[in-house]
Amino acid sequence: TNQWISVNEVNNSGVTNFDIELDAGSGKLFSFSKLTEVSENNFTPIKFELEQNYPNPFNPTTTIKYSIPVVTTRELSLQTVKLIVYNILGKEVVTLVNQKQSPGNYEIKFNGFNLSSGIYFYKLKYGSYAQAKKMIVLK
Repeated sequence: TNQWISVNEVNNSGVTNFDIELDAGSGKLFSFSKLTEVSENNFTPIKFELEQNYPNPFNPTTTIKYSIPVVTTRELSLQTVKLIVYNILGKEVVTLVNQKQSPGNYEIKFNGFNLSSGIYFYKLKYGSYAQAKKMIVLK
C-alpha cells in the first residue's frame, strides 16, 4: 500500500496542509493535495456547500471548494470532515480530507496526474450531511 505523509507549511498567509502520497515500493511521489483555509471577507458560512471543481475537465490539477458552517449541536461539532474521490464504479481512489475542521471556507488543490481519463466523483461528508459532484479527467 502507498504511504500518506502530512506536511504543514506556515507562512504569512497562515497554515497550509499538504498531503503527499508515496509509492511504498519505490518511494516515488504518487500524488499530492494541498488544503488551504480561505477567509473571504471574514464571513462564516451559514450552510454546508460543495462547489463544482474548476477547471472541469482538468489535466492534471483542479481546485475543489467547500464550506463548513457553525454547528450548534455537540454531536455534529465532533464529526470529521471527509472529502473522497471515487471512480465511475464507486471505488475509492483517494481521500483528500479526513480531519476535524473549524467552520469556514476551504479549498483543496487536487493533482490527478496518476488518474486515467474518465469520469470521477468527489464527495463531501460531515455527520449526516453528504454531497457529491462529478469531475472529468481529460488527458
